[in-house]
Amino acid sequence: MQQPQDTATIALLGSLLLAQVACAAAPAGEVARTKASSKSTLADLVETAKERRLRAGFLIVDGVYNTELTAPYDVLEHTLYHAPNDLGIEVFTVSPEGMAVTTAEGLRIQADYSFANVPAIDVLIVPSTESSRDKDLEDEDLIEWVAGTGESAGAVMSLCWGAFVLAQAGLLDESACTTFPRDYDTFSRRFPGLDLRINVSFVHSGKNITSQGGARSFDAAMYLVDKLYGEQVAAGIGGGLLIPWPPSAGSAPYLVSEPK
Repeated sequence: MQQPQDTATIALLGSLLLAQVACAAAPAGEVARTKASSKSTLADLVETAKERRLRAGFLIVDGVYNTELTAPYDVLEHTLYHAPNDLGIEVFTVSPEGMAVTTAEGLRIQADYSFANVPAIDVLIVPSTESSRDKDLEDEDLIEWVAGTGESAGAVMSLCWGAFVLAQAGLLDESACTTFPRDYDTFSRRFPGLDLRINVSFVHSGKNITSQGGARSFDAAMYLVDKLYGEQVAAGIGGGLLIPWPPSAGSAPYLVSEPK
């Protein structure tokens, strides 16, 4: 397995060994959702990936879960070792004020950027947090940033409860989606008009990829790499991370759905 090149990545990878998903019930408040239209597409991003390195921004706030952050971070970062022509994905973290955050499991992470100074994002990643189903949804600045960034990004991914944030931002209005299995009912009550799919590892609809989260966060990230760079690159990353790719017939199913 290739070694990451910076201490932030090393810290993230170390946290993965201790990661646990602690999804507990929480009340869901109600505020008006921000609408966003889809302008960029995943097909556009595939072409861009042939010309330059892509930029993947991971939204982090206090209480972010280790697994849903580090699993896709690890997979996408490894494209730098496998994509042709020294291309791949540059990964970084973004917190609202650019401050350090503490994960649900206690890992301290210094954000690379704030909402004010983050560069343009090609791939927006929204991991789940302890407050994804309640407090984060009431944070107007956060939801507005997710809506605007998701609109301009070529791909948007949520892990576990991150789908609640995408839904609140209006990014799932025309997409099929999924979320953490124990919260299908909670999601449906909060967003009754959305096309929720159940019992699948992840759903790819338009430029959105929504994942059940947990260990299946790797599935969605590996799939995105395959879509962007091809099966050979994904298989190379899988070989280093001991993730079989392409997935076997007995692996968890996923769904590709055309957006409305």
